[in-house]
Amino acid sequence: MRWTHQGGRGRGGLLDTTGRSKGSARPEGVGRPETAGPLEPAAPPEPSAPPESRDGPPGAGALLEVGGLHHSYRRRRVLRGIDFALRPGVLAGIVGENGAGKSTLLKALSGELRPDRGTVGRRGSLGYCPQTVVLDDAFTVRQHLDLFRAAFRLPDLRRAHEVLETLAFTEYLDERAGLLSGGSRQKLNLTLALMHDPDVLLLDEPYQGFDWETYLRFWELAGALRDAGRSVLVVSHLAYDAGRLDELWRLREGRLTRQDPRAGKVT
Repeated sequence: MRWTHQGGRGRGGLLDTTGRSKGSARPEGVGRPETAGPLEPAAPPEPSAPPESRDGPPGAGALLEVGGLHHSYRRRRVLRGIDFALRPGVLAGIVGENGAGKSTLLKALSGELRPDRGTVGRRGSLGYCPQTVVLDDAFTVRQHLDLFRAAFRLPDLRRAHEVLETLAFTEYLDERAGLLSGGSRQKLNLTLALMHDPDVLLLDEPYQGFDWETYLRFWELAGALRDAGRSVLVVSHLAYDAGRLDELWRLREGRLTRQDPRAGKVT
């Protein structure tokens, strides 16, 4: 049995790769509250290439480390040995064509999907914004915030309102989710992933449906999170945002290749 770290801020938690979590509870699909499950002995991982990091030794000081990650859907191999690491204060991106396995990778990183093989280690809390919006159409925006505040055990909604303000979304607090436009639903989805101020952010096509102004506000927010020492990973099929990133990988044929975000093109 192999374990991957799924701890809250400042704690160590465990998730085994059979899919059973230890001491965690959360609304399905978005973000993760803190966990405090008992620690159990971990079986040694299989040897794999060391993950990359932006500076220093591979994996040094990383908030997220991935080693030898493999996953298949029946006979179709989607991930073929993924290795990388994210350090604090990094805004990173993974690009790839539709069907390349980007969402599968993010699900494995978040713990939503059990990979066939490999390890995922994380220090600190996690925020996950999936591509598929996970909302209750009968709930208002305010009710969603209250639900997730209770799940994350937050004392107040200060951070949520800061995100709503940045995304110009405060006027919709009493609107039911089912009446929101696609872009507005994505704003709420993103807010729910960020409202507990996580250390590691996994964002799957986070600006889909955004108008140009909101798109720019998103990158303003992402840059502020990076500057505050968070690890931010943006996954997209579009490569024209590469210049906004500190680190960039391309996912192709189940493998990640490092790219230069300043080169202006993805090879």
